[in-house]
Amino acid sequence: MPGLIQESPFKTITVQELHPTFAAEVSGVNFQDVSEEQFKEIIAAMAKYGVCVFRNTGLDDEAHVKFSERLGELDNIKRYLGAGRKARYDLYELFDAGNIDSETGGVLDPNSARAHSNRGNGLFHADSTFNPRRASFSLLRACELPPPGNGGNTDFADSRTAFDELPQELKEELLANDYVGAHSMAHSRKLGSPEFFADVDPTTGPMQRHRIAQVHEPSGRMNLYIGAHLHHIEDADGNEIPNSWELVEKLNKHATQRKYTTTVQWDRPSDMIIWDNRCVLHRAGGGVFEGKYRRDLRRTTVHDDSPTAWGLNSKDQVWKGFNAQAAPKHAGAVGV
Repeated sequence: MPGLIQESPFKTITVQELHPTFAAEVSGVNFQDVSEEQFKEIIAAMAKYGVCVFRNTGLDDEAHVKFSERLGELDNIKRYLGAGRKARYDLYELFDAGNIDSETGGVLDPNSARAHSNRGNGLFHADSTFNPRRASFSLLRACELPPPGNGGNTDFADSRTAFDELPQELKEELLANDYVGAHSMAHSRKLGSPEFFADVDPTTGPMQRHRIAQVHEPSGRMNLYIGAHLHHIEDADGNEIPNSWELVEKLNKHATQRKYTTTVQWDRPSDMIIWDNRCVLHRAGGGVFEGKYRRDLRRTTVHDDSPTAWGLNSKDQVWKGFNAQAAPKHAGAVGV
């Protein structure tokens, strides 16, 4: 249940906490005219809560992209496209996070390659951990929703508090060894639909490396940078550690315990959720809407500009999307 409205230093927005340790619903924002003062307060709320929900924003595609650009440089869909798949939107900064068949405009076939790929989005993850340069904010906006009660909510996990509450011995191990996570989109796709992607080998494609335990700069708190894209863990010298997968599973299970999670329900078109991938995990909630009702969600993704944005990866690396790695039968399976 939402908490009581808390007294805060915010002057232009009202914050209603959704969980004891993170996430909040923010009201009082006029997205048609966000002042610099109000924009700074939104950034401050993001640093504190990690997830902010904005209802009935009134944003269209162009305004969504324009507001997102105030947060930083945006990723775009071009490099993820493959095997003849076309973008659904004229604005390449918009990522298709829904279940719409781009060819027919109807509901995506649950047996299609893309639907199988999208199952990976149903696992807790942070956007773009599989990129050389990771993401900071994601801004997800509803355009069309299934009838109420048919599912399709979005879940979040507080990976900062999860770090704080690690067993002390494990926390000390992570910090003392400066462990590095190797991330792959192919890995999360395979976890989400192992039979369909049985012949996909994540180790044959590129993996991007980011430290497991790191400071979330906007808040100054430590964070667990993990999730479903995390394939294995390496030591400071780049060698996979013994029992790597066991530790991956242990950390992901710890961070996604019920006490660290909250569910955000989509109420109406133009609702928007902004989250910081550097301090929370998220997953797409399923439901009976799948294969039955249209669920049109569109996302912008902001490139991180912090000192740890590139992790241990080369800034000169050319990254290719999952479609460029997958076998022909998986054509069009991009899911980001």
